[in-house]
Amino acid sequence: MINLTSRLTPWLNAPAWRVAFSGGLDSTVLLHLLASYARHHPAPPLRAIHVHHGLQAAADAWPAHCQSVCDALGIELDVIPVQVAPGASLEQAARNARYDAFEKRLGADEVLFTGQHRDDQAETLLFRLLRGAGLRGLSAMPAHRALGQGSLARPMLGLSRQQLQAYADAHGLVWIDDPSNGDTAFARNFLRGEVLPLLRGRWPQAEANLARSAEHLGEALGLLDELAGSDLVSACDNAPLPWLGLDSLSLDALCALPPARQRNALQYWLSQRTRLPDTRHWAGWNDLRDAAADACPVWRLTDGELQRSHGRIWWLSGEWLGTVSGEHPWLDGAQALRLPGNGSVHLRSDLPAEGLCIRYRQGGEVMQLPGRGQRDLKRLLNEAQIPHFVRQRLPLLYRGEQLLAVANLPERALADCQLHWQPPTNVQGLS
Repeated sequence: MINLTSRLTPWLNAPAWRVAFSGGLDSTVLLHLLASYARHHPAPPLRAIHVHHGLQAAADAWPAHCQSVCDALGIELDVIPVQVAPGASLEQAARNARYDAFEKRLGADEVLFTGQHRDDQAETLLFRLLRGAGLRGLSAMPAHRALGQGSLARPMLGLSRQQLQAYADAHGLVWIDDPSNGDTAFARNFLRGEVLPLLRGRWPQAEANLARSAEHLGEALGLLDELAGSDLVSACDNAPLPWLGLDSLSLDALCALPPARQRNALQYWLSQRTRLPDTRHWAGWNDLRDAAADACPVWRLTDGELQRSHGRIWWLSGEWLGTVSGEHPWLDGAQALRLPGNGSVHLRSDLPAEGLCIRYRQGGEVMQLPGRGQRDLKRLLNEAQIPHFVRQRLPLLYRGEQLLAVANLPERALADCQLHWQPPTNVQGLS
């Protein structure tokens, strides 16, 4: 008998429940358990999601199987086809494509339930040990975490695969056996099919003990996260230019910490924004930190990049990673002007709109300032301490060849009109 009530209670007020439904044993049991719970208790609307990778011929029949299971349970199913990017690890690429699809489909405050169990937790810990992962990796899979606008929950982490098999047999469930699961060329399949059975033969409680170790490591990680949060308080203070909407940290505050605490604080901060780099790629932090004061170093990560400017490190992602160019005529000065890949601008001025346009820096620009005469734009940007990566996308208001205003500069640096820029959203790749 499996009872998930206590694991589901925290999510009863969610607007909707979603189930990652591959059609395999684990997700079939999970879907059946959630459907049963929803029949007997008040629960949010339940819907299943099947991600179709199309990586093998057999997979073409799986959406139909998943549909028949959902029809029998009275649950709606979304089938999402995805393209798996080529790369060194097909397993990781498929996982990335799958979770990207889940994230895009998940609405605000909705919950996605996935079917990982205790044996998966043990396998994950062993896999990451062999890859030389740090504590954040070795704490393995959390019972829940943020995902996009909602949350991901794993209510079966305390159950063994044997328990799921027994439940499925007792309820006459039918599931898909993925042929690729027997291919030990894949690292996880090798651990599951060759290594863990060998360990179990010598230590019958191997999976349970490994999963328990992952829990202990998770507790230790929680303490380090608390330390990181404390260390980041001063680094987050006094952030300049709040209108940019960018997250940044004081470099001096980070450098005041010992190297291990620097990495711990940054890992915690970055984990909310991107998939973390492995040990080899942490040299990027050293290069960013130790570059000359007048340098513009960049540390590129999976879901964005860190840039250094004016004594701070800044996180850039989404449209901030693109470039902007061109001239954009402003036909109606009373209306906001949307800029491709660069947010929008609003104009406060009595100037007629005729002939107004937005351009970007080319170099050598000057503008006339009341009471100050002509000033180089570069000098004005230096005075305002505008980061270098902002300058090339800062909207400039022109009529003909005359520069009238620069967006969001302090009042003393504006002409007789004011240009207000709403920068692009700094979309986070990972919550």
